Amino acid sequence: MTQLSTAKEPTAEQIESLQLYKQMGVSDHEFELICSFLGRKPNYTEIGVFSVMWSEHCAYKNSKPILSRFPTTGERVLVGPGEGAGIVDIGDNQAVVFKIESHNHPSAVEPFQGAATGVGGIIRDIFSMGARPIALLNSLRFGNLENDRVKYLFEHVVSGIAGYGNCIGIPTVGGEVMFDESYEGNPLVNAMCVGLIDHEDIQKGIAKGIGNPVYYVGPATGRDGIHGATFASEELNEDSDSKRPSVQVGDPFMEKLVMEACLELIQSGIVLGIQDMGAAGLTCSSAEMASKAGNGMELYLDQVPQREEGMTPYEMMLSESQERMLFVIEEQHEDQAKAIFAKWGLDCPKVGKVTDDGNLTLIHHGEKVAEMPVSALVDECPVYEKPSQVPAYYQESESFDSTKYEEIQDLNEALERILASPTVASKEWVYHQYDYMVRTNTAIHPGSDAAVVAIEGSNKALAMTTDCNGRYVYLDPYVGGKIAVSEAARNVVCSGAEPLAITDNLNFGSPEKPEIFWQLEQAADGVSQACESLSTPVIGGNVSLYNENANGAIYPTPVIGMVGLVHDVNHMTTQSFKTAGDVIYVLGETKAELGGSEFQHVVFGKTEGRPPELDLQKEKALQAAVLHMIQSGWINSAHDCSEGGLATAIAESCISGGIGAAVEVDMDLRHDIAMFSESQSRIVLSIQPEWQTQFETYMSETNVPWQNIGEVGGEQLQVKKQHEVIIDASVSRLTAIWKEAIPAKMRGEQS
Repeated sequence: MTQLSTAKEPTAEQIESLQLYKQMGVSDHEFELICSFLGRKPNYTEIGVFSVMWSEHCAYKNSKPILSRFPTTGERVLVGPGEGAGIVDIGDNQAVVFKIESHNHPSAVEPFQGAATGVGGIIRDIFSMGARPIALLNSLRFGNLENDRVKYLFEHVVSGIAGYGNCIGIPTVGGEVMFDESYEGNPLVNAMCVGLIDHEDIQKGIAKGIGNPVYYVGPATGRDGIHGATFASEELNEDSDSKRPSVQVGDPFMEKLVMEACLELIQSGIVLGIQDMGAAGLTCSSAEMASKAGNGMELYLDQVPQREEGMTPYEMMLSESQERMLFVIEEQHEDQAKAIFAKWGLDCPKVGKVTDDGNLTLIHHGEKVAEMPVSALVDECPVYEKPSQVPAYYQESESFDSTKYEEIQDLNEALERILASPTVASKEWVYHQYDYMVRTNTAIHPGSDAAVVAIEGSNKALAMTTDCNGRYVYLDPYVGGKIAVSEAARNVVCSGAEPLAITDNLNFGSPEKPEIFWQLEQAADGVSQACESLSTPVIGGNVSLYNENANGAIYPTPVIGMVGLVHDVNHMTTQSFKTAGDVIYVLGETKAELGGSEFQHVVFGKTEGRPPELDLQKEKALQAAVLHMIQSGWINSAHDCSEGGLATAIAESCISGGIGAAVEVDMDLRHDIAMFSESQSRIVLSIQPEWQTQFETYMSETNVPWQNIGEVGGEQLQVKKQHEVIIDASVSRLTAIWKEAIPAKMRGEQS
């Protein structure tokens, strides 16, 4: 075949002799493979296309063997991994569509646009499946909030999330924020979107029908975001700021128009395939759509809308300009499609056609400028089995006693310090910037265990949450992975919902380091086992590797996004204590487990030892019991014990309810350990006294440990142990400390 090249770009010979492909993240071995697939040396456009399609971000070449371990099927799963988002049946011909993705590296160098375009991208994944997006969540990690750069990143990431979600009119209803020195310089910004769809409207990104035209919709293509997928597949360093052009610029108002027009187009029934131009832009969408159909695609780049003069094929194919979609219909429906988009003020130019030759062919100025086998781009990227090694820190801490610390006598002060920790403190400063009530279906607002969104026209609702404790995963990746899934399910159950499935975002350091790859393997195994035990399959997600800073890798952080079904809106439950005289119970067993706890970190400045143990059978029994009792109408409040332990969980229920509690616990543990241990599989409940007999009779028939520990009422939180008062604080004081902690730090005030 004749050599293909474009003017004013390095020749194929220069690409090889100067090893320019290495600048794009392509190894020598991969370059040789590309040459063999082409039967020649690639030109500049072709090596650019291969480099992004074979990046970790698009090809999962380092993580594919790990991802294959996840359970991905179930009786409710309609669409699993491999499409824009996963889909789960919720009955009545309806389904929930959801996915989580990262925008970590872009947010580290350009936090507002990095976060905003992360939100925009995940929204497109949902409506490209044919679903109406109904809710957004996020999972954020930052360094120490005393650091001015961290404050800047935090402020602008939150502004970017708020700006995009608020403008497009999708409520941001929940999420989590954690602060730890591990994330210094490499924040994690994971965005999740949830949508609703009727079964018959489900779409897939597939280029069907030889000869069918391919259309482009959305704003013109610019030079922003070029090599964004490659940027996301390498470590941040001192040169990363120079890669700001790799960060896209978002326009939520344009996305709103594109979303409404695409949903109307899908409702018309004429769409054969549709996919958003996310990572790797036009390259990924065209190649993947053709690959799924076993076809090829020919693109006419002169027809691609361009907002800058003189754009080359390389630039057009690798641009990650936002709010763009690619779709396939039969030519006879072109006028109908154009009329729909014209109604929304949009054009949809024809930019290509489906072919039968299995190639992605690019035509520019009447000449063929690239021709690449689709199967090579999408399916033939080499998959690497990276070496794995147990880290020295893990082996050294095996016999570490995390209860060795000197006993803390002033538990009032300890509780106040934990409530003032930015990880535990109120996130109102964050979610008050979000419009979480737009569309008026948000039934449980941010701040409880899980957010709940009502389903219009039904008596059902969806509970949703994001969860992960990176400290646990660092100390023991396998156990930490199990805990991440279990806590997400616990939060969903505490809101009155049956857990359905998860989407995961695996945030880890460089897989080139055997110790990091070991963390990834172990955490994935933990996630997988918990999903099997709790019947919550993995229906999609994202892998974000190479999250490193000057001190090494971030804490391994496999964020779990979970959705559950509230079968009856009367079962919706919050964490807040409601009524004086209600009886308080704690379900589950408290053990001497301080490894990775907030108490250990805040009071002693350490993260060491092993995390709490987790028995999945006990976890499953706990969740089944609590969900049964919520659905029986016995429960007034339910709150998971997580960061900060039992004392913090009770305090949070008092604070959110604006009412006190008198508690007495019977535990054969040191006072500080009893209050702040983060033992798993524990839930604090409150019930009306008239349900006490039924509650206790039912619980005595289960294998779940439980204690009656007190009652709701008054203005104080008072905790006794063996008749000794160990905590006695006014709820108003605790509330003020908890609410003011993050705003004070953002103002630069000393805590």
